Amino acid sequence: MIVVTTPTGQIGGALVRLLLDRGEDVRVVVRDASRLDGAVRERVAVVEGAHDDPAVLDKALPGADALFWLVPPNPAAPSAEAHYAGFARAGAAAVARHGVGHVVGVSSAGHGWTKPAGVLTAAFAMDAELAASGAAYRALSMPFYMENLLGQLDAITEQGAFYLTCAPDQPLATIATRDIAGAAADLLTDRSWTGQENLPLFGPDRLTPDAMAEAIGRELGRPVAYRRMSMDDFASLLRSRGAGEQTVKDMTEMFAAQDDGIYDADWKTATLAPTDFRAWCGQVLRPAADARAAS
Repeated sequence: MIVVTTPTGQIGGALVRLLLDRGEDVRVVVRDASRLDGAVRERVAVVEGAHDDPAVLDKALPGADALFWLVPPNPAAPSAEAHYAGFARAGAAAVARHGVGHVVGVSSAGHGWTKPAGVLTAAFAMDAELAASGAAYRALSMPFYMENLLGQLDAITEQGAFYLTCAPDQPLATIATRDIAGAAADLLTDRSWTGQENLPLFGPDRLTPDAMAEAIGRELGRPVAYRRMSMDDFASLLRSRGAGEQTVKDMTEMFAAQDDGIYDADWKTATLAPTDFRAWCGQVLRPAADARAAS
């Protein structure tokens, strides 16, 4: 039995489908079971609730051979550190109680970074907690998600631009969420591995934001530019959307670390995933933009 958290998210949803296609028995932990696709709901065991709740985990983990662990975002949390720590402590204690042999977690690239990195620092602390649970643990260590750009579809299609804080002429490591799901599925179904390890997984190309803009424009058939935001402007944008000061600090520290090269060391040793950025633009971004235009 493989237990999957966040089964309605981009990564968790793709992972569940992959595991079912491989004939695995799957149990999911989900806050709202009605959000599960009907065809999936018929084929999985469902435990409803949040996976930072020990009582929910005590329902989900008996008999589990492996666990997929992902901490969902929560902008209302008092801090990224508190949010990740709450989930990690509950998860590690439950893994130990139920003798779960293997855990795969979604984390960030950049382990060993010594400067503050906000949300990424919180993810590294999560890894340490889960690695100490007694289970074999693999931290899938990720750079910037390509799917983050889907949140800028309006700007891309209406303004012909997307916005990040990165230098326009420095390569940005990226990853497609479907490749994260694929790597997790491989680990969860072939549990011959032991011990604890961080596994960086990066997309195969090394594009700068300017080159990413060119790739997007080519797929959409219109000019698209990259516009660099200052960190002050990014912080102001977060505040305008209701973010508290701790959330602003956590997010700006994360992007400052990204700008400073937190992913660079892992780029030398990372496993390269199959989906390059240009392919992702054609297969994911363009259909999303077309659907937005048609709605």
